[in-house]
Amino acid sequence: MTDRPLWTPSAARMAEANLTRFVAAANARHGLRLTGFRDTLRFSVEQPEAFWSLLWDFCGVRAETRGSRVLVDEGKMPGARFFPDARLNYAENLLVKSDDSDALVFRGEDKVARRMSWRELNARVAQMHRALAAAGIGPGDRVCAVVPNMPESIVSFLAVASLGAIWSSCSPDFGERGILDRFGQIEPRLLITCDAYFYAGKTIRMAEKIGNVLKELKSVTQAVVIDYTGEAESVAAALPGAVSFQAFLADHDEGPIAFAQLPFDHPLYILYSSGTTGIPKCIVHRAGGILLKHLSEHVLNTDTKASDRLFYFSTCGWMMWNWLVTGLATGATLLLYDGSPFHPSERMLFDFADAEGMTIFGTSAKYIDAVKKTGWQPKLTHRLPALRSMLSTGSPLSAESFDFVYSGIKADLHLGSISGGTDICGCFVGGNPFEPVWRGEIQGPMLGMAVDVYDEAGRPLRNVKGELVCVKPFPSMPVMFWNDPDGSKYHNAYFARFDNIWCHGDFAEITDHDGMIIHGRSDATLNPGGVRIGTAEIYAQVEQIPDVVEAIAVGQDFDNDVRVILFVRLRQGAVLDDALIAAIRKKIRDGASPRHVPAKILAVADIPRTKSGKITELAVRDVVHGREVKNKEALANPEALDLFRDLPALRS
Repeated sequence: MTDRPLWTPSAARMAEANLTRFVAAANARHGLRLTGFRDTLRFSVEQPEAFWSLLWDFCGVRAETRGSRVLVDEGKMPGARFFPDARLNYAENLLVKSDDSDALVFRGEDKVARRMSWRELNARVAQMHRALAAAGIGPGDRVCAVVPNMPESIVSFLAVASLGAIWSSCSPDFGERGILDRFGQIEPRLLITCDAYFYAGKTIRMAEKIGNVLKELKSVTQAVVIDYTGEAESVAAALPGAVSFQAFLADHDEGPIAFAQLPFDHPLYILYSSGTTGIPKCIVHRAGGILLKHLSEHVLNTDTKASDRLFYFSTCGWMMWNWLVTGLATGATLLLYDGSPFHPSERMLFDFADAEGMTIFGTSAKYIDAVKKTGWQPKLTHRLPALRSMLSTGSPLSAESFDFVYSGIKADLHLGSISGGTDICGCFVGGNPFEPVWRGEIQGPMLGMAVDVYDEAGRPLRNVKGELVCVKPFPSMPVMFWNDPDGSKYHNAYFARFDNIWCHGDFAEITDHDGMIIHGRSDATLNPGGVRIGTAEIYAQVEQIPDVVEAIAVGQDFDNDVRVILFVRLRQGAVLDDALIAAIRKKIRDGASPRHVPAKILAVADIPRTKSGKITELAVRDVVHGREVKNKEALANPEALDLFRDLPALRS
């Protein structure tokens, strides 16, 4: 920790922030004297009805009716309901422009470059809306997609939402079993896919995989194939009941859309837990709650404006894609990228940023660390004149990566490290435009989120690691889990630990600056000698070592205790000899504590990760202990698990 922040917002930047106008509106409406972010945060959690009602008006939410009630059963988690009398449509609130300016700008590695205007976006959504209706799709029907992050995917999603149907998507790199484990539970009527996709310069075709999926998904009556690589017609011809995207839309006009006006809690989409410990849980999100939560994050915390060009590196299998799409509600242009961020070089995303005047650059902590490890500094080769914010999530961003953003990318930049989850399709903690950025720290809770850190007995902690909790309801709590009729799975996932309080499963710490440090998942917390250690604390140290590309730490039951085992993936040509082992141990001891030093350090050729790029400590821990990994299809590289099985070094 340092006594000087890495970055402080200028007075001019704060004056121009959306949050400044929001604070003025709150003061005027409620006779308050809010002056800064912390005042506004207290207002948002102590007066939730006033906050969410004001946000609705401030963002100009479109609705058939809002109703007089804002929050009922506030004391129930789960059970609280926001705007129970409202009727609205999520998609209508995203199609906020109809001019010829850019709505979507797309890059498919170095193979495809396209843009879609707001006028065209409205027209294509209108056509898709009518095509889906003609296919019999209506409110509550499930439409599933195995698609890249491209304009047709967003068109399809908005059209599905415009009808009140329920969307669910995977990225095209999911295997057959992974797709079926998800979509098989929710029985979709229609499946959208693509002919092929690009990754690392290769063309990966989809026809065989999707054909096998359709044989198992008996509920699907029609499939639609998006043309990405020029083979949609031939792929559609090879699949039962399939047509190309272009043919599906061909007979339908582009006129105004009759948006279905539905309850605030009407299901919008179904997301999935990682599924590494069993079949994925199907998390159903409500349309109104997602819209309001995302608006608060985009408009107030991220300071997204209609003039922005907003980017988040994501696939359609990660909740950050859903979050990115809601950015349309601000009027901003979305910059979409599909494929490897390192093809044909590590400069690809920064080339995109310069070419398109990117203003908000969202990515994962792993991507920032990977760029840092190349030794390249983007600031030396790219101007990035428009870039004013960088967002990071997916895993904890190390203090050294904070340093790299400011030293290697851009000095005058708001770095918003954010943390939340698929469970809420949003963030508990993140950045804000009013406060400094401190090294290694998330700035604090998101507005409207009554976040705290508890010990085992449910007592609040400060400067001590504990469980991340949220003690009051918020709009994007899931409606339910699919196939959970009595709500027991939902309750046990979040509310069994502390009564009437959301326990998220993150190991966290509140700092002296009222910021937050996430130390990893609490279910992956290490307990040597009964002392709780976050895995992120170990990674933050060992990944500073140039020879280490990445690492994964697990606890192994041994000799009536738990010992820490560290696996490292080394750069090409590096060897895990005694000298490197000693350097790793010293780095961890000096940078964390002697308790964090692993009992064993072993080299592996690969580390298993989920489809969204997160390393899977629980799966590795199961393999180390000889237990079956229940759902390997949740992993992007399940073959990597074999590298951890029956290791002689772990028997002594």
